[in-house]
Amino acid sequence: MSYQHYRVRELHDFSGARLGSVRFTDDTAMALGIVECLSLFKTIDEEVLAWIFAKNFRADPERGYGKMTRRILTHLSDGGSWKTLSTSAFGGGSFGNGSAMRVAPLGAYFSDALPKVRDLAAASARVTHSHPEGIAGAIAVAIAAAQATANRLLTPEVAAEGIWNAVIELTPDGSTARGLRTARTFDAGTKGSDVAKALGCGYDVSCQDTVPFTVWNAWRCIGDFQEALLSTIEVGGDCDTNAAIVCGIVASYGTSSCIPAEWLAVRERLPHASF
Repeated sequence: MSYQHYRVRELHDFSGARLGSVRFTDDTAMALGIVECLSLFKTIDEEVLAWIFAKNFRADPERGYGKMTRRILTHLSDGGSWKTLSTSAFGGGSFGNGSAMRVAPLGAYFSDALPKVRDLAAASARVTHSHPEGIAGAIAVAIAAAQATANRLLTPEVAAEGIWNAVIELTPDGSTARGLRTARTFDAGTKGSDVAKALGCGYDVSCQDTVPFTVWNAWRCIGDFQEALLSTIEVGGDCDTNAAIVCGIVASYGTSSCIPAEWLAVRERLPHASF
């Protein structure tokens, strides 16, 4: 057992942590923005979502936002156009994994309508990630979460296969989709570190090197939230984003009841009252 593996398994015990002391990051903050938009308008409107992202960032900017996201959200807060800011990022739009990390709630919300999930996931991505790969990553994760939600009454094995089939079918072609097809060739017994080595695990902070591994690990761990989180962190890379994606999909299948009670107890309280 590696030292990293040992430490992750050891540190999942929060028995000595103060209630509410484990802070959430930008991943959760932006997912909450999507939830807020859905709660208020029952759909994703890019103008509204851009305003919500900017509002939440302005109210609480120290959540670990990436450099480009901070730049976009700062300019949005100053009245900038999301269309101009998103399409000009990196000279052609961002394909960072931020579009994928926040989108699982959207998939769960529209789990009975996969074409709608695909279209609204693309809309949610375009606000900050207009590159085709940034959009593809969001679609893949949203579709996975939608299928996980729709398949709750099925066994984990059957539910997992349904997730893969929908993701492969509906993710737009490109590098992310090709990575997903490669990920599909690894069986559940493959070491996560080997899959991460082959596919990437967020070291490039892109959808292409994040989404294939995270969908694979969510598929592998669909019935075990604790294993999903710990095994995701163990491989390294962009750990908080990887975990947000994997656990967003797995929790869509298992609901909040699959999350260890002691983990929920030490988690910082979410700002439900804001919407």
